[in-house]
Amino acid sequence: MEKVRLGRTELYVTKTAFGALPIQRISKEDAVKLVRRAYEAGINYFDTANMYTDSEEKLGAALHDVRQNVIISTKSGGKDKKTVLAHIEESLRRMQTDYIDLFQFHNPAVLPDPNDPDGPYAAALEMQQKGYIRHIGITNHRLGVAREAIDSGAFETLQFPFCYLASDQDYDLVERCRKADMGFIAMKGLSGGLLNNAEACYAFMRQYDNVVPIWGIQHEWELDQWLELTERDPRMTPELEEVIRKDRQELAGNFCRSCGYCLPCAAGIDIPQAARMSALLRRSPYQPYMSDEWHAKMHKIEECIHCNACKSRCPYGLDTPALLQLMLEDYDAFYAVHHNDK
Repeated sequence: MEKVRLGRTELYVTKTAFGALPIQRISKEDAVKLVRRAYEAGINYFDTANMYTDSEEKLGAALHDVRQNVIISTKSGGKDKKTVLAHIEESLRRMQTDYIDLFQFHNPAVLPDPNDPDGPYAAALEMQQKGYIRHIGITNHRLGVAREAIDSGAFETLQFPFCYLASDQDYDLVERCRKADMGFIAMKGLSGGLLNNAEACYAFMRQYDNVVPIWGIQHEWELDQWLELTERDPRMTPELEEVIRKDRQELAGNFCRSCGYCLPCAAGIDIPQAARMSALLRRSPYQPYMSDEWHAKMHKIEECIHCNACKSRCPYGLDTPALLQLMLEDYDAFYAVHHNDK
């Protein structure tokens, strides 16, 4: 399986990498089996986070006896030295390991200051000096923070949303990382599930030799899909370019990426799902969304108190309340025609 140099870390990771956020949704037995299958198939890079409930624990159970053969990255969203130190120690315990290959600051709104003795960066530096973490990176959803991270020289990798719906500014980040010899880890390669042609997604990522996509994997069929594509290794074709063109025309621009940073909602609205309902109805099996449960969930939008907290937290600058209202109107029109299909 092809490996990619992850910037100046000198870590060589498989171009097909395993995003371990989804395994928190399945049993420990199923998760261990899935992760182990990925490893035995040749995948050597696994990405998780402290906040992904029991994901780290499941990775540890699956990989502790082959630890020297894999590369693991995890994250902390802690905002001070004490919290980040505690998170790193907890991650080591959960994953049954005595080192973390790549530690990442998890989507900070403000760039961690390397010179703050009580800040989160100080914790990472201390643990690196003690040998508990080997490399320091950052994840983000904000272009401004991502650019600052690259320019600072304080981070060896950047994890950022990247797929074929990317804007010119996103492409610029990839090139900036290349010039800075900084690893670029692509999250949201399927745009939160809105992109349903895996071959097109794979072929798109294949064009960027410094980009490592982490594919979120929860089911055996998903793992099989990426393993088959990796073995076949399809390149861009006119047919795939047409798929991408149509998806860009339909989806690019004012759409929810389902990152979840808008939450929690004071009115209890499931914003990450509700705010992209129009696309979900037309790009995936719609019948589950015709249930009484989902009808009630969508109508929670009517209880929005317009506090604008979600809008202020959206890293993409979406007018979330207005978008939710549009989604409800579209959902009701769709429901009126299709609710008997459930």
